[in-house]
Amino acid sequence: MAADMVTELAARVAAGTRLGTKDELRARCGVSVGTFNETLRLLQTRGVVTVQRGPGGGLFAAQQTPMARLAQSVLALDSAQDDVTEALRIRNALEPLLWQDALWHGSPADIKDLRALLARMEEAAGAEDAEQFVRANWHLHARVADITPSALLRSLYVNLLDLVERHAQAVLPQDGVPLGPYLRDRYGLHVDLVDALENRDEKSVAWLLRQHDTARAGEVG
Repeated sequence: MAADMVTELAARVAAGTRLGTKDELRARCGVSVGTFNETLRLLQTRGVVTVQRGPGGGLFAAQQTPMARLAQSVLALDSAQDDVTEALRIRNALEPLLWQDALWHGSPADIKDLRALLARMEEAAGAEDAEQFVRANWHLHARVADITPSALLRSLYVNLLDLVERHAQAVLPQDGVPLGPYLRDRYGLHVDLVDALENRDEKSVAWLLRQHDTARAGEVG
């Protein structure tokens, strides 16, 4: 995973050390431009790297702030399934705060980005590709997290989201529920959430988040 590779690289050097340009690190990770841009956004949220523009710029190892250490503590929970279940429960508890912030701070540009990510979810649902659907869903939620002005909420939520996503590749609907209709239903719920954000419809967002609760075993976020 590109985020893990860059995090490991940054952990080996002193704060302020230049890690390379975006293109150099992207090539080293072997991922697309779009994937690396999403990875970079995540790493900045975690406080792992900083970005400097212009001559001599690039990615630099960030100072390990208390928030960055919190992020690393969350990631260290990765080994136990009980930790993942607990992370999912806490992530779900943070959802209302996150979407409420998005409701009042989201811009037209934010909504445009969210709709582009919805298109990826729709494509994956149509192909009944559970793995790609989970990935697209993860990126949608991470983009919603970008909107909040609270750095603490954003960092904690994204790192919990990352921990859950690492174990979500085999997530399937509950027994007896066909995969295709299930994915299309989850896609439709997220379309409604983004519509409610755009319309500043607080009541609809609250109601949809109750439907969105994924704390039950075997469901995608």
